[in-house]
Amino acid sequence: MRIGVLALQGAVTEHIRSIELAGATGVAVKRVEELDDIQGLIIPGGESTTIGKLMRKYGFIEAIRDFSALGKPIFGTCAGLILLAATIEGQEEAHLELMDITVARNAFGRQRESFETDLGITGIEERVRAVFIRAPLIRTVGHEVKVLSTYHDEIVTARQGHLLVASFHPELTDDYRLHQYFVEMVQVSQL
Repeated sequence: MRIGVLALQGAVTEHIRSIELAGATGVAVKRVEELDDIQGLIIPGGESTTIGKLMRKYGFIEAIRDFSALGKPIFGTCAGLILLAATIEGQEEAHLELMDITVARNAFGRQRESFETDLGITGIEERVRAVFIRAPLIRTVGHEVKVLSTYHDEIVTARQGHLLVASFHPELTDDYRLHQYFVEMVQVSQL
């Protein structure tokens, strides 16, 4: 099973390492046609506006929407969460508009407010180490969205069918269990 990491910006190598620790093959996706060769896709953190512009420039917006329409799982972390959201607070236009959530960018503040914590996540037995860097928050969710974890009563991990999002950077720790959760989503989608 091959899981791609959108390689326009962000911690691509770290996500690939976590995917491989979780038992799948991780590949960097730099061209639209490479989406045909993978069963799941991770959209990593970085700067959401920049990644959105690069996605438009290289034709990824429609290609990823088509990928999602096939029921192929997508996991967005930090900026990837923002890119998947239907609505972004303070912006007229969203990017992929695939997940029925409203997000707030940089909700935890600037770089100096970055922090680590342990989170309980539905579907994972023990608490997961989470690294928050200029992290977004999920402000509202649609009725098909399942909240998987909160931090101080704010939503930071959620799932809608084949879509998974996290406000934090799971790839920046040695704990690959959230990637394992995503790998299992991809395996189920293949049945």
